[in-house]
Amino acid sequence: MNDQAFTIDDHPVPFRRGESIMEAALLAGIYIPHLCFHPLLEPHGSCRLCTVEVNGKPLPACTTPAAAGLEVTNDTEALNQQRRTLLQLLFAEGNHCCPSCEKSGHCELQAMGYWLKMLDSPFPYLFPRRALDASHPAVLLDRDRCIFCERCVRASRELDGKEVFALAGRGLNTRLIVNSPSGRLGDSDLEASDHAARICPTGALLVRGEGFRTPIGKRPFDGKSLSETCLQRAAALLKEGKESER
Repeated sequence: MNDQAFTIDDHPVPFRRGESIMEAALLAGIYIPHLCFHPLLEPHGSCRLCTVEVNGKPLPACTTPAAAGLEVTNDTEALNQQRRTLLQLLFAEGNHCCPSCEKSGHCELQAMGYWLKMLDSPFPYLFPRRALDASHPAVLLDRDRCIFCERCVRASRELDGKEVFALAGRGLNTRLIVNSPSGRLGDSDLEASDHAARICPTGALLVRGEGFRTPIGKRPFDGKSLSETCLQRAAALLKEGKESER
């Protein structure tokens, strides 16, 4: 191993200075499960699905810097069982009716369930009744499907320069709020072309009129696994970002 590499499950992974374990892994074609991470955003570390063992210590891959000589364990039944438990909690804490959701086949949460072979949940479903916001002419906000990954919050701030979204409350009272005089999405400056409107991993934010343009069976996760699709997307975005920094 050279001084610019570490291992994931005994496979050597090269990295550049400043990259996280997650970034280096994706560029090397190694999938680490994740939901809150997105290549265009600063790492957040909230979903904890990307937890790996680094020299025997559990750490989030998205916020842990890559370093020479690290020994990272990723694909084990113990780690995947922890990820299944986290995923089961996410499904239990929201209202995710996949068969009737227009994001089906595009949804990363749904695809993660298939990838981790999640068949059911031992946790009681809470069936929260969160406010639906249909006030925007081009974007629907269904808070029942929000998993509080803050992708839209970060995208609005970091990419769109608008700060349309934020999280408020704690625990079971956590909710996604809109930065507008009325608190309604229709009174915000969100546009359908904004990154924040299109970066949601679930069906919480939907651009109107686009849900069924791609028929079932031809959607991203219908024909390819979550790992294959995410690796292709993430690697392309990360490489594009690295080249633009040069």
